[in-house]
Amino acid sequence: MDGVEVSTEQVWEWLSALPDPEIPVISLVELGIVRGVDWDGDACVVTVTPTYSGCPATSMIERDIEAELNARGIEKVVLRRALAPAWTTDWMTDEARAKLEAYGIAPPQAAGGPKRCPQCQSENLERISQFGSTPCKAQWRCKDCLEPFEYFKCI
Repeated sequence: MDGVEVSTEQVWEWLSALPDPEIPVISLVELGIVRGVDWDGDACVVTVTPTYSGCPATSMIERDIEAELNARGIEKVVLRRALAPAWTTDWMTDEARAKLEAYGIAPPQAAGGPKRCPQCQSENLERISQFGSTPCKAQWRCKDCLEPFEYFKCI
């Protein structure tokens, strides 16, 4: 940047507003995949851990981060992809979990699948398929309101 100093905290704030491309109601920071922001001279170094190593959205996420920071005046952005430790749903914020449920996706639970329907809150559920629209989600249905919904799997 030309004479303008940007703090690490400011970069975190900007990235906190950057939505996940597959689930736009949660940010990349809330999802827990932005693992670090540092400076190496005039280069902003952002460490990203994908939700799983073959996630097709990873390249898009990295392009979005670079574009956002470039638009904010940071010319040099270095993206580091960290595969270890592997991402886990434990890294998701409580806010992300609440936003997922409000969006109609059951948030990850400790074990055994979703605890309640994100539509009507019923606990009378059945799994339709272990696989959903993305590999990190499964298809479930509420037996009371009969609505299908996705469940964000624990990883």
